[in-house]
Amino acid sequence: MAATKGAPRQVRTAAIASLVGSALEWYDFFLYGTAAALVFNTLFFPTFDPLVGTIAAFGTNAAGFLARPLGGIVFGHFGDRLGRKAMLVITLMIMGVSTFFIGVLPGYATIGVWAPVLLVGLRIVQGIAVGGEWGGGVLIVSEHAPDHRRGFYSAWSQTGVGLGFVLSASVFTLVQAVTSKDAFLAWGWRIPFLAGIVLTAVGLVIRMRVMETPAAQRAAAAEKAGKAGKAEQKARLPLLDVLRTHPKAVLIAFGARIAENGALYVFLTFSLSYAATIGLDGDLVLTAVVVGMLVESFAMPMWGALSDRVGRRPVYLGGAIAMIVWAYPFFAMFDSRDPVLVFVAAFVALVICHGTMIGTQPAFFHELFDSRVRYSGVALGHELASMVAGGFSPIIATALFAWAGASWPIAVFLMGMGVITVVAVALAPETAAHPDHEEEAVPACPRPNISHTGR
Repeated sequence: MAATKGAPRQVRTAAIASLVGSALEWYDFFLYGTAAALVFNTLFFPTFDPLVGTIAAFGTNAAGFLARPLGGIVFGHFGDRLGRKAMLVITLMIMGVSTFFIGVLPGYATIGVWAPVLLVGLRIVQGIAVGGEWGGGVLIVSEHAPDHRRGFYSAWSQTGVGLGFVLSASVFTLVQAVTSKDAFLAWGWRIPFLAGIVLTAVGLVIRMRVMETPAAQRAAAAEKAGKAGKAEQKARLPLLDVLRTHPKAVLIAFGARIAENGALYVFLTFSLSYAATIGLDGDLVLTAVVVGMLVESFAMPMWGALSDRVGRRPVYLGGAIAMIVWAYPFFAMFDSRDPVLVFVAAFVALVICHGTMIGTQPAFFHELFDSRVRYSGVALGHELASMVAGGFSPIIATALFAWAGASWPIAVFLMGMGVITVVAVALAPETAAHPDHEEEAVPACPRPNISHTGR
């Protein structure tokens, strides 16, 4: 018998497992970005000018983003072929081990050029793991959720992403507070990375308890019985299949992700080094970003719930347009050096501009693809944009600041990414009323009238 949607208890269990697992995995990934902004330029690139060293440190950070599409392709393939759950366990193990090794890696003063080389290698492994994790983490919830509440439930997977950043930044701040500057540079920065292995063990226990998704169960049962229809038949090569049958959906996911991901790493990563450059208290900025991200994390399900009621496109477009409008005020408030304005800048940028997009994203991307190639589809669109936007946005922002000596080019850069996302989402169909088991790709379907869904 084909599996049906999960019972409320199963949906909640899946949401909690995704939230906790994502928080722990993204804790590991975000640690690197924070360390790249604060210490890696000194420890692994000491022979460079400080600004050039920062760019080099962000470059190693970008290496992880370059590897993310590879992780999406590999784990998307096996996620569509073998199921979602196993991929989530494997990616978490890979992430935890690679993060631990970063924590014990000697610096440039000890092993010379091998230090940055090994650092880049471990960052690439992290990128492969997180590139494969996101799609599975989203689908383990969205494929359990009822159609009319998919936005709300699937957004909890993104809450885990936000809490991962909050946890990583908080641990860094705590270690800085209890160690001297010299001690922090010598060994204190390693503590958050070493702690990741313990958190990984906790995440594995939680993820092992979640059930496989109904969509994956149906596909496995149908294939075993030899009765798989078109919608439930496993693709032999999911990547090629999704490019052949859903090219528009991949491009929409890619474009929709540009502003959300590119802006996030300007707000979270570049803002820390920018604050240091203009003489703004780094602890103030880190606190403002952490508070903003914490509030955003719990606002994400509310934005997802709103998209269940009014549609994915209006909510997502609202966030992209808000980001375009807020790009210049964000830096103007930082330049004021007024603590209240810095907090307002971070709060609006994260909770409203970014939160509306990332909270709507899981359900929106889920509904763009058929279940047989969904893991590959959401991972490919999501991770290609991560490589282009998230990986290079801190580098581009730093280079623009070095060129102009001012923040206005960075604001223009943010606006440009916002325009790309507005165009992509404007060209997408409304997917909020799309059932989970359509046989055709969503872009080929007529736009549904969500006013008759009874929600």
